[in-house]
Amino acid sequence: MLKKLDTYIIRKFLGTFVYAISLIILIVVVFDLSEKIDNFIENQAPLRDIVLVYYVNFIPYFINLFSPLFTFITVVFFTSRMAFNSEIIAILSSGISFRRLLVPYLISAILLSLGTIYLSNVVIPTANQKRLAFESQYVRKPEAFRGRNIHMQVRPGLFVYLESFNERTQTGYRFSLEQIENGRLESKLMASQAKYNDGEGTWTISNYNVRAIDGLEERLSFGRELDTLLPFSPYDFIQNLKDMETMNYRELNRFIANERLKGSEAVSFYEVEKHRRMAFPFATLVLTFIGVALSSQKVRGGVGLHLGAGITISFAFILFMQVTTTFATKGNLHPMLSVWIPNILFGILGAYLIKIAPK
Repeated sequence: MLKKLDTYIIRKFLGTFVYAISLIILIVVVFDLSEKIDNFIENQAPLRDIVLVYYVNFIPYFINLFSPLFTFITVVFFTSRMAFNSEIIAILSSGISFRRLLVPYLISAILLSLGTIYLSNVVIPTANQKRLAFESQYVRKPEAFRGRNIHMQVRPGLFVYLESFNERTQTGYRFSLEQIENGRLESKLMASQAKYNDGEGTWTISNYNVRAIDGLEERLSFGRELDTLLPFSPYDFIQNLKDMETMNYRELNRFIANERLKGSEAVSFYEVEKHRRMAFPFATLVLTFIGVALSSQKVRGGVGLHLGAGITISFAFILFMQVTTTFATKGNLHPMLSVWIPNILFGILGAYLIKIAPK
């Protein structure tokens, strides 16, 4: 059962966290509004949509983004205040061990970690759909697709190639479709252009030829225009990296499997995002223990010295995570390893600091 001391620390932990995160979100909203207010006025965005569609769905994203950092700052701030007021000394002098003192910190950190997981995988994907749709309509228009030499596998053994694609007219140029089975080319369709009919979900192939191979025999057929169903749509190759922010964990897993089938170069970005959704909440636990170990001793510099050291370590953690994820997206480091390396290394640091803290 929770003791009065546990309730006292949990109340201080969560209360300080809510106050700190509310303050930074208010500052972020003010800066974001000052940056985008010209777009809102120019595009005549309704005030109701600005508040209830954009900012209501904007806030969970930034709460989740800043949560580990402000958990750490929260722990450092209120624990150093307790140490400065000799509360930590009084607690330890009463016979409570330092490890027992960590229990309410652990409970609070677990609650915040679970909240972060829930936000990342349930609340934020839905909120991001509304936020990004609002931004596309009133803030900035979606970027036009400029991909060239698109080559992907749309289903096992079926490969499509487009030299270029015009997103505005939904038309691809220098189009080819290859059917390969057991490493052998079975058929190949080539056309000067392929236009997607959005209403019907069909493609209109122009100036085409079809080469069908059956053993040693080949058949060639030609035509000027053909309406046909194909197992893909323009959405399959004009995917925006921001779309992963609108997917929950299951949708992201299915999407990654589909992108891997296509041979997409962006698979590593999606895998980093998937593993980050689990690793980032765990960072809350790691940074909490580091924060307690750093700030539980009374020092001459007081709260300011503790906060300075805490902010330095938290930014070092974030920088280290950015470096390792870059190695995953631009190099050969495994995506899961890239997001867990900072937790592992800083976890070891936290365990060492906890071990020497009572001394």
